Amino acid sequence: MSAAAGLRRIWLCADDYGISPGVNRAIRDLIERGRLNATSVMMVGPAIERGEIEALQTAAKASPRCAIGLHVTLSAPFRPLTMHFRPLDGDMFVPFPKLLRAGLARRLDREFFRNEVKAQLAAFAEAFGRAPDFVDGHQHVQLYPQVRDGFVDAVSEAAPKAWVRQGGRDLPLVQRLASPKAMVLDILSAQFRRRAASAGLGFNPGFAGAYDFTREADFGALMRQFLEGLPDGGLVMCHPGFVDDVLTGLDPMTDVREREHAYLSGDGFARLLADSGVTLG
Repeated sequence: MSAAAGLRRIWLCADDYGISPGVNRAIRDLIERGRLNATSVMMVGPAIERGEIEALQTAAKASPRCAIGLHVTLSAPFRPLTMHFRPLDGDMFVPFPKLLRAGLARRLDREFFRNEVKAQLAAFAEAFGRAPDFVDGHQHVQLYPQVRDGFVDAVSEAAPKAWVRQGGRDLPLVQRLASPKAMVLDILSAQFRRRAASAGLGFNPGFAGAYDFTREADFGALMRQFLEGLPDGGLVMCHPGFVDDVLTGLDPMTDVREREHAYLSGDGFARLLADSGVTLG
């Protein structure tokens, strides 16, 4: 993760590959343009058949360097790969607020999560022929109390060379207080980093990309804020995509994905990277 020629090299990671064909297509487009250098794959998503995997591998090979990771998914409306997983809502994972509350109340069993994460890692290895470059979590589930224990156990056992995503920012306190959502990630990430480090797992030194997805935001202005103070090797999370029926049936993030894609594929983003002394290469 070292910088070249005095530039900060960061990871710009598109989450949710596999959630829908439209999201997959948008992510591949940005990889081929050199506007992303990482994406994480949902092995329990509905758009993860062989053709979608091969298309991603082809796009990544055409890129100067693109990391492909596992997007561990443990929340509704998706379903587990392991039998007897708990807690469930019918045959689905529970919604992420309920999962977070259960973890905070110490009502979860880490073994269920260890086994499910190992199953998703095995599914990735079977699909891609190798372990993931990194492992993160849909809706930041890897950071939740108790869930993180099973997550770290599974990654350290099944993919010990992969690095894991932490969601804490490397910023002064006064700047961190400006975003309540990001502050929650800062707090959850402090314990996650300690847990990952004790297991010998590497992780990104800084993180950005959290914002209120329910409001129409100026993504270009947000991206400028994300890059400010992000250290070399830091990671910016993003969610580009093209809206389709599969996506609208699964996720409330729809139009925001198209706005992100439009910005990341445009000239303004290339200028911002140059002006900020940042490279994805």
